[in-house]
Amino acid sequence: MRRITLSNGKIVEVQCLSCALTGGLIEPDGGVVLETEYFHAHQDVAYPIKGLIILASKRHIKCLDELTEEEKLDYIKVLTKIRKAQRDTLGIESVYYFYNEDTTHHFHTWMVPRYEWMYEFGRSVESVRPALLHARHEMNNAKNIKEVMDAIDALKNELNK
Repeated sequence: MRRITLSNGKIVEVQCLSCALTGGLIEPDGGVVLETEYFHAHQDVAYPIKGLIILASKRHIKCLDELTEEEKLDYIKVLTKIRKAQRDTLGIESVYYFYNEDTTHHFHTWMVPRYEWMYEFGRSVESVRPALLHARHEMNNAKNIKEVMDAIDALKNELNK
């Protein structure tokens, strides 16, 4: 079991955080943003950044090449649908996409919005980790959490029409 601290400060003990989230054992802040037969999208549970979405496979796999043909099609369809909603609903102009195979979780993609405040940490991908840590440690306040929750609701409304 792993001990994981969520953005709301709650500590959970799970074998796999993604399995716990996609299986409904842990409710992500704001709930599920979008769900399909193969994927589960939710606000990142570790970093309170408006519009930071995790797209996780429901099946416990590690690598992109393990997706079935149906999952591949669903993945790109859902990824682009979420990205369009981020732009149209939240005004997010730029996003970093991260997917890694050396994770302790299973297959998932981070969709990290790029905001003006992040430029204090740099102008490229190397700025993302410091921005994430800044959000976790400095943006866990009522005002920002409300903005994150409002963004989740806006995305859910748009994506589930």
